[in-house]
Amino acid sequence: MGLSDRDQDLIAALAEGLPTSPRPFDEIGRRVGLSEAEVIARLERLRDAGIISRFGVIVRHHELGYRANAMAVWDVPDALVDSLGKAMRCEPDVTLCYRRVRRPPVWPYNLFCMIHGRDRRAVSLTVRELSRRYGLDDYPHEVLFSRRRFKQRGAAYGRDRLQDRRSEPGTEGARP
Repeated sequence: MGLSDRDQDLIAALAEGLPTSPRPFDEIGRRVGLSEAEVIARLERLRDAGIISRFGVIVRHHELGYRANAMAVWDVPDALVDSLGKAMRCEPDVTLCYRRVRRPPVWPYNLFCMIHGRDRRAVSLTVRELSRRYGLDDYPHEVLFSRRRFKQRGAAYGRDRLQDRRSEPGTEGARP
């Protein structure tokens, strides 16, 4: 499917995220010369064509007062990891929970859980509570606190954004 100039303008306008307004597609439409209905119809067509797969939210935890972030990892039996992950991802303090392949002998863990908290103590308490609640106390685990914060941003689409991203330090040769 070829992209019209109007589609490319729309995708580029979305790259900075949806406006926080009651009618974000109307606002985006005004920026690119489309009605709200045209924006929605084009986005549906782009989605159906596989050009846009989804809209996601980037939560900037630090700006919301969450200063401590940790990846809690456990080495649990493979037969339990899927059910544990499905249950734990519903916990309010868990933002990601997923399975990864072990890399023994260096990395024996297969259950990963990202937890954000206002401070390290709160995150540590959450990890202990999750371990207790889900019967994980007897399994090897680690709590890996973040030491650096990386810039959070959405995907880069469109000609101008692709060029901007390729010129950023550390992104030489980046692809969309």
